[in-house]
Amino acid sequence: MPDADPLILASGSKTRARMLRGAGVAIEIVVPAIDEPELMASLNASGATTSRVAEVLAEMKAQRVAPRFPGRFVLGCDQMLECDGLWLDKPADRDHARDQLRMLRGKSHSLVTSAVLMRDEERLWHVTERAEMRMRDFSDQFLEHYLELAGEDILRSVGAYQLEGIGAQLFQRVSGDFFTVLGLPLLPVLAILREHGIVPR
Repeated sequence: MPDADPLILASGSKTRARMLRGAGVAIEIVVPAIDEPELMASLNASGATTSRVAEVLAEMKAQRVAPRFPGRFVLGCDQMLECDGLWLDKPADRDHARDQLRMLRGKSHSLVTSAVLMRDEERLWHVTERAEMRMRDFSDQFLEHYLELAGEDILRSVGAYQLEGIGAQLFQRVSGDFFTVLGLPLLPVLAILREHGIVPR
Protein backbone atom coordinates (compact mmCIF):
# COMPACT_ATOMS: atom_id res chain seq x y z
CA MET A 1 0.00 0.00 0.00
CA PRO A 2 1.55 3.35 -1.02
CA ASP A 3 2.14 5.99 1.61
CA ALA A 4 -0.74 8.43 2.06
CA ASP A 5 -0.25 12.08 1.19
CA PRO A 6 0.61 14.22 4.23
CA LEU A 7 -2.33 15.65 6.12
CA ILE A 8 -2.84 19.34 5.33
CA LEU A 9 -3.09 21.39 8.51
CA ALA A 10 -5.12 24.55 7.84
CA SER A 11 -3.61 26.40 10.77
CA GLY A 12 -0.56 28.52 11.49
CA SER A 13 -0.31 27.21 15.07
CA LYS A 14 3.18 25.95 15.85
CA THR A 15 1.79 24.06 18.84
CA ARG A 16 -0.71 22.11 16.71
CA ALA A 17 1.97 21.31 14.16
CA ARG A 18 4.33 20.16 16.90
CA MET A 19 1.67 17.92 18.48
CA LEU A 20 0.80 16.23 15.18
CA ARG A 21 4.41 15.72 14.14
CA GLY A 22 5.28 14.50 17.64
CA ALA A 23 2.53 11.90 17.30
CA GLY A 24 4.05 10.69 14.01
CA VAL A 25 1.65 12.42 11.60
CA ALA A 26 3.18 13.75 8.38
CA ILE A 27 1.71 17.20 7.77
CA GLU A 28 1.84 20.05 5.29
CA ILE A 29 0.95 23.47 6.70
CA VAL A 30 -1.26 25.82 4.69
CA VAL A 31 -2.46 28.90 6.57
CA PRO A 32 -5.93 30.04 5.43
CA ALA A 33 -6.84 33.70 4.97
CA ILE A 34 -9.65 34.16 7.48
CA ASP A 35 -10.78 37.37 9.19
CA GLU A 36 -11.38 35.70 12.55
CA PRO A 37 -12.27 38.81 14.60
CA GLU A 38 -14.94 39.84 12.09
CA LEU A 39 -16.40 36.32 11.96
CA MET A 40 -16.37 36.05 15.75
CA ALA A 41 -18.15 39.40 16.08
CA SER A 42 -20.81 38.34 13.57
CA LEU A 43 -21.39 34.98 15.28
CA ASN A 44 -21.46 36.64 18.69
CA ALA A 45 -24.11 39.09 17.48
CA SER A 46 -26.21 36.16 16.24
CA GLY A 47 -26.10 34.52 19.69
CA ALA A 48 -23.82 31.61 18.81
CA THR A 49 -22.20 29.62 21.62
CA THR A 50 -18.43 29.30 21.93
CA SER A 51 -18.70 25.66 20.84
CA ARG A 52 -20.54 26.69 17.70
CA VAL A 53 -18.08 29.49 16.94
CA ALA A 54 -15.05 27.19 17.33
CA GLU A 55 -16.66 24.63 15.01
CA VAL A 56 -17.63 27.22 12.37
CA LEU A 57 -14.17 28.79 12.35
CA ALA A 58 -12.44 25.41 12.16
CA GLU A 59 -14.66 24.41 9.23
CA MET A 60 -14.15 27.70 7.41
CA LYS A 61 -10.37 27.31 7.67
CA ALA A 62 -10.56 23.85 6.14
CA GLN A 63 -13.01 25.04 3.46
CA ARG A 64 -10.66 27.81 2.38
CA VAL A 65 -7.78 25.40 1.86
CA ALA A 66 -9.41 22.18 0.59
CA PRO A 67 -10.28 23.33 -2.98
CA ARG A 68 -6.61 24.01 -3.65
CA PHE A 69 -5.69 20.39 -2.94
CA PRO A 70 -8.14 18.01 -4.68
CA GLY A 71 -8.48 14.63 -3.00
CA ARG A 72 -6.33 15.59 0.00
CA PHE A 73 -7.40 15.49 3.64
CA VAL A 74 -7.48 18.92 5.31
CA LEU A 75 -7.74 19.55 9.05
CA GLY A 76 -9.08 22.90 10.29
CA CYS A 77 -8.88 23.83 13.98
CA ASP A 78 -9.98 26.63 16.26
CA GLN A 79 -10.08 27.43 19.96
CA MET A 80 -12.28 29.79 21.97
CA LEU A 81 -11.87 31.10 25.51
CA GLU A 82 -14.89 32.27 27.53
CA CYS A 83 -14.81 33.92 30.95
CA ASP A 84 -17.80 35.56 32.65
CA GLY A 85 -19.64 35.60 29.31
CA LEU A 86 -16.79 37.37 27.50
CA TRP A 87 -14.75 35.91 24.65
CA LEU A 88 -11.00 36.42 24.64
CA ASP A 89 -8.80 36.31 21.56
CA LYS A 90 -5.03 36.15 21.17
CA PRO A 91 -3.47 39.23 22.74
CA ALA A 92 -2.10 41.84 20.35
CA ASP A 93 0.89 42.76 22.52
CA ARG A 94 2.33 42.40 26.02
CA ASP A 95 0.08 45.09 27.52
CA HIS A 96 -2.97 43.31 26.13
CA ALA A 97 -1.64 39.99 27.52
CA ARG A 98 -1.22 41.60 30.95
CA ASP A 99 -4.81 42.87 30.85
CA GLN A 100 -6.14 39.43 29.87
CA LEU A 101 -4.26 37.69 32.65
CA ARG A 102 -5.46 40.22 35.22
CA MET A 103 -9.02 39.57 34.08
CA LEU A 104 -8.58 35.77 34.34
CA ARG A 105 -6.71 35.86 37.67
CA GLY A 106 -8.55 34.07 40.47
CA LYS A 107 -11.37 32.98 38.14
CA SER A 108 -12.56 29.95 36.21
CA HIS A 109 -12.85 29.99 32.44
CA SER A 110 -13.63 27.57 29.63
CA LEU A 111 -11.50 26.59 26.66
CA VAL A 112 -13.38 25.10 23.71
CA THR A 113 -11.40 23.44 20.93
CA SER A 114 -12.83 22.18 17.65
CA ALA A 115 -11.33 20.26 14.73
CA VAL A 116 -12.93 19.59 11.32
CA LEU A 117 -11.65 17.13 8.70
CA MET A 118 -12.52 17.80 5.05
CA ARG A 119 -11.71 16.38 1.65
CA ASP A 120 -12.67 18.46 -1.39
CA GLU A 121 -16.06 19.99 -0.52
CA GLU A 122 -17.11 17.27 1.92
CA ARG A 123 -16.95 17.67 5.67
CA LEU A 124 -16.04 14.17 6.82
CA TRP A 125 -15.89 14.61 10.58
CA HIS A 126 -15.66 17.05 13.43
CA VAL A 127 -15.08 17.06 17.17
CA THR A 128 -15.47 19.75 19.81
CA GLU A 129 -14.08 19.38 23.32
CA ARG A 130 -14.13 21.60 26.39
CA ALA A 131 -11.71 22.10 29.27
CA GLU A 132 -12.38 24.05 32.47
CA MET A 133 -9.50 26.10 33.84
CA ARG A 134 -9.08 27.81 37.22
CA MET A 135 -6.34 30.44 37.55
CA ARG A 136 -4.81 31.05 40.95
CA ASP A 137 -4.82 34.50 42.50
CA PHE A 138 -1.18 35.27 41.63
CA SER A 139 0.58 38.51 42.60
CA ASP A 140 1.36 41.41 40.28
CA GLN A 141 5.02 40.63 40.90
CA PHE A 142 4.57 37.08 39.60
CA LEU A 143 2.61 38.40 36.62
CA GLU A 144 5.51 40.63 35.55
CA HIS A 145 7.96 37.76 36.14
CA TYR A 146 5.79 35.50 33.99
CA LEU A 147 5.47 38.02 31.15
CA GLU A 148 9.23 38.48 31.10
CA LEU A 149 10.00 34.76 31.03
CA ALA A 150 7.24 33.76 28.61
CA GLY A 151 8.21 36.33 25.99
CA GLU A 152 6.51 36.63 22.63
CA ASP A 153 5.16 33.04 22.71
CA ILE A 154 2.15 34.14 24.76
CA LEU A 155 0.91 36.28 21.86
CA ARG A 156 0.18 33.09 19.92
CA SER A 157 -2.38 31.68 22.37
CA VAL A 158 -5.77 32.79 23.64
CA GLY A 159 -5.57 33.85 27.26
CA ALA A 160 -1.85 34.65 26.95
CA TYR A 161 -0.64 31.37 28.46
CA GLN A 162 0.91 28.11 27.40
CA LEU A 163 0.16 25.32 29.83
CA GLU A 164 3.05 23.17 28.58
CA GLY A 165 5.58 25.72 29.86
CA ILE A 166 5.81 28.34 32.60
CA GLY A 167 2.09 29.02 32.06
CA ALA A 168 1.42 26.01 34.28
CA GLN A 169 2.36 28.23 37.23
CA LEU A 170 -0.68 30.41 36.57
CA PHE A 171 -3.16 27.67 37.39
CA GLN A 172 -4.82 26.22 40.45
CA ARG A 173 -6.83 23.52 38.64
CA VAL A 174 -7.37 22.16 35.13
CA SER A 175 -10.25 19.82 34.26
CA GLY A 176 -10.17 18.34 30.79
CA ASP A 177 -7.92 16.84 28.18
CA PHE A 178 -4.39 18.29 28.11
CA PHE A 179 -4.19 18.25 24.31
CA THR A 180 -7.50 20.10 24.08
CA VAL A 181 -6.04 22.84 26.28
CA LEU A 182 -3.10 23.12 23.89
CA GLY A 183 -5.46 23.67 20.96
CA LEU A 184 -6.06 20.27 19.34
CA PRO A 185 -8.19 17.29 20.52
CA LEU A 186 -5.31 15.04 19.50
CA LEU A 187 -6.61 11.58 20.45
CA PRO A 188 -9.93 11.85 18.54
CA VAL A 189 -8.03 13.38 15.60
CA LEU A 190 -5.60 10.44 15.55
CA ALA A 191 -8.53 8.01 15.65
CA ILE A 192 -10.18 9.54 12.56
CA LEU A 193 -6.83 9.72 10.75
CA ARG A 194 -6.39 5.98 11.35
CA GLU A 195 -9.90 5.34 10.05
CA HIS A 196 -9.08 7.09 6.78
CA GLY A 197 -5.66 5.46 6.41
CA ILE A 198 -3.70 8.68 6.94
CA VAL A 199 -1.77 7.05 9.78
CA PRO A 200 -1.30 3.29 10.37
CA ARG A 201 -3.85 1.37 12.39
